[in-house]
Amino acid sequence: MATTEFIAAIELGSSKVTGIAGKKNSDGSMQVLAYAKEDSSSFIRKGVIYNLDKTAQSLTSIINKLEGDLKNSIAKVYVGIGGQSLRTVRNVVSRDLNEETIISQELVDAICDENLEIPLVDMDVLDVAPQEYKIDNLLPAEPVGVPGSHIEGRFLNIVARASIKKNLERCFEQAKIEIADLLIAPLVTANAVLSESERRSGCALVDFGADTTTISIYKGNILRFLTVLPLGGNCITRDITSLQMEEEEAELLKITYGNATYEEENDEEVATCQLEDEERTIELRVLNNIIEARVEEIIDNVWNQIQLSGYDDKLLSGIIITGGAANLKNLDDVLRKRTKIDKIRIARTIRNTLYADGDLIKKDGTQNTLFGLLFEGKENCCLIEARPTPQPVVTQPVNMFEGDEALKEQEAAAREAIKKREEEEKRRKEEDKRRKEEEKRKKEEARKKKKEGPSWFEKTFNKISNEIFSDDDMK
Repeated sequence: MATTEFIAAIELGSSKVTGIAGKKNSDGSMQVLAYAKEDSSSFIRKGVIYNLDKTAQSLTSIINKLEGDLKNSIAKVYVGIGGQSLRTVRNVVSRDLNEETIISQELVDAICDENLEIPLVDMDVLDVAPQEYKIDNLLPAEPVGVPGSHIEGRFLNIVARASIKKNLERCFEQAKIEIADLLIAPLVTANAVLSESERRSGCALVDFGADTTTISIYKGNILRFLTVLPLGGNCITRDITSLQMEEEEAELLKITYGNATYEEENDEEVATCQLEDEERTIELRVLNNIIEARVEEIIDNVWNQIQLSGYDDKLLSGIIITGGAANLKNLDDVLRKRTKIDKIRIARTIRNTLYADGDLIKKDGTQNTLFGLLFEGKENCCLIEARPTPQPVVTQPVNMFEGDEALKEQEAAAREAIKKREEEEKRRKEEDKRRKEEEKRKKEEARKKKKEGPSWFEKTFNKISNEIFSDDDMK
C-alpha cells in the first residue's frame, strides 16, 4: 500500500549521498520507511560539491529509490548543508541611548538586523546564534523590558562560502527536487546526539567524518563555537595506501585491524594481516604506526581549535565524539591522553527512538546527521495530487408511453405545431428586418439629398418665380 504521509531528508557527505523517509509516530518516535545511498567520492570532497551534473544525477537516483520503496512521489526534502568553509564569526553591535530607556522589542530587532550587515568577503550568513545582551553592567536573560542607557548585543554568526549554498540549490533545481528547508548539518547532529544537560553544562561535539572533522562547542544551551577541519578518516586510509595497495583495501584494513594505540605483545611471532586478493602480509605494527601518527595529528588540531574557542576549561560534560571515523579502536583513549579530558562519550546512535525493518539502522554514528534531519522535518513531504472533480452522470429519461399509438400521434402533432410556429416566427423576423433596412435606406437617401441642396431645375424655377412676383411689380 502506498504511503501518503512521511518526511524525507537527504544528506550530502564526502563519502556518500544518503536519503531517508520516515513516518513520525504520535509518541515522537520515527518509523523508517525507506533508505537509499549513492557513492559521492568522485564529486563531493570535504563536504563541497565539485561536479554539479554528477551530484544532480545522484540526487535523482536517491529520490527514485525512495519513491520505489514508498510507492508514492516525493514533493520535497529536508537537506543538510556543511562543508570545509563552515565556521562561526563573533560580532558585537552596541547602541548608546540618550537617556535611560526601557529596551523595546523594536530596538532588539534593529540590533539583530544590524548584525546581519557584518561585512563578509565571499561568505554568506547561514544562521545566527545570539549569545547574550549586555545592558549597562547587567546580562539579562531577556533584554526586552529592562531599563538602561547602553545596550550591547553579542552574536555568533554561522557563515560559509557563498558558492556552497548556491551550488547545492542549483543541484536540486537541476534534479527537479524541491527543498523543504536547508538545515545546518552540525546543528542538526548536535540536536540529535546531545542531551540538554550536556549542552547546558558545557561540551564539545566532535564529528569525525570521511574528509572533514567538525567541532561544535555548547555552553549554557547556546552554541559558542563551530569550525570544520579538512581532516578525516579518509586521510588515514590514504596514508595506508603508502603500503602499496588500493584505497578499498586500505579502508578494509583500517576497519578490521586499525588501532589508535597499538602495542605489540612480547611474543616471538610478529603479528601480521593478509590482504584479501594477495598473498602479501603486512605487520600490524607497521599498519598501526601509520594510523596512530595521523590520528594524533587530527586530535591535536581538534584540541587546538577547542583551546582557541576559549571554552577548553568550561566543558563540564567533556567531549562527545561521533561519525564513522570515531569507530576506530581506542580513538577515545588517544583523545583523553592528548586533551587531558577524562570525560569522553562515543555517540553511536541518536537520542530519539527509531524503528526500522532489517538493517537500515546502523549503530556506528555514520547516520546520526541523516536521522537528525529526519526528526527536524515538520511538513509532509508526500506529493498529494489534486483529485479531478467528478462530472454528474446525465441519464436519459425513460419513455413510459413508448407503445401507445394515440400518444405518438399527439406527440407528432405537437412537434409539427412547434415547427410551424418556429417557421412563422422566422418569417416574421425576416420581414421586420427587411422593413427596417428599407426605412434605413430611405432615411439615408433623404439625408444625402438634403446635403446636396436643390437641383438645377428647382433653382431656375425659383429664380423666375422671384422675378415675376417681385415686390416692385406688385406696386
